[in-house]
Amino acid sequence: MKYKSIFISDTHLGTRGAQANALNNFLKKSSCEQMYLVGDIIDGWRLKKKWYWPQSHSNVIRRIIGCAKRGTKVYWVLGNHDEMLRSFLDLDMRFGRIKVVNEIVHQGVDGKSYLVIHGDLFDGITSMAKWLVRLGDKMYDFLLWFNQIFNKVRRVFGYRYWSLSAYLKLKTKNAVDYLWNFKHNVTNYAKHKKLDGVICGHIHTPEIETIEGITYMNDGDWVESCTALVEHFDGSWEIINWTDKIHEKNTTD
Repeated sequence: MKYKSIFISDTHLGTRGAQANALNNFLKKSSCEQMYLVGDIIDGWRLKKKWYWPQSHSNVIRRIIGCAKRGTKVYWVLGNHDEMLRSFLDLDMRFGRIKVVNEIVHQGVDGKSYLVIHGDLFDGITSMAKWLVRLGDKMYDFLLWFNQIFNKVRRVFGYRYWSLSAYLKLKTKNAVDYLWNFKHNVTNYAKHKKLDGVICGHIHTPEIETIEGITYMNDGDWVESCTALVEHFDGSWEIINWTDKIHEKNTTD
């Protein structure tokens, strides 16, 4: 499928929870003129503790580099898990043809201007309580490990993949969003910059909505939801759930 633009984030390559095969499959079957990697692409936090890098993760990187070589404009917007690169941004940083930025403005087909930013700077917990983030990270690892066992059992009984960890996290994330007003903070920042909308990741919850006149779009993640935000050539926006797409194809075949 060909799109005008593709936005993906929170792939967390370098962790066991990364759905690298699914992401590689999506990238293989999709093409675009512009691709935005909206933060937490490589999980530097985890790699500093223990090195984990299977071939499937290299395949994703190769696929992205291949897109850039074939003419796709690729931008890597840094997040908190790949923040180790932020100190080099003053150097007009690039990986080959991939430009690395902290934030960037995307000009949509619909004539609107969208801020593209990971979003961690607008998460009160991430910016104010690092120890709490680390604790949550460990709990999240456990959930992902248990989720793998949970879905193995589901497959035995013929059930499709369902993310227990995403379900539980969504319940707690709703409370976090309420307390820290993540979405309102990031949309207010876009409004302050006189932009029409914001495209982000970070909270791993795919969503498109309008908040006080500002379009808020979150492209989700490739750990649980396996989602991407795409811009069509007619200017419309859509969240692609790749797990659902694969299930639909298998059902009709």
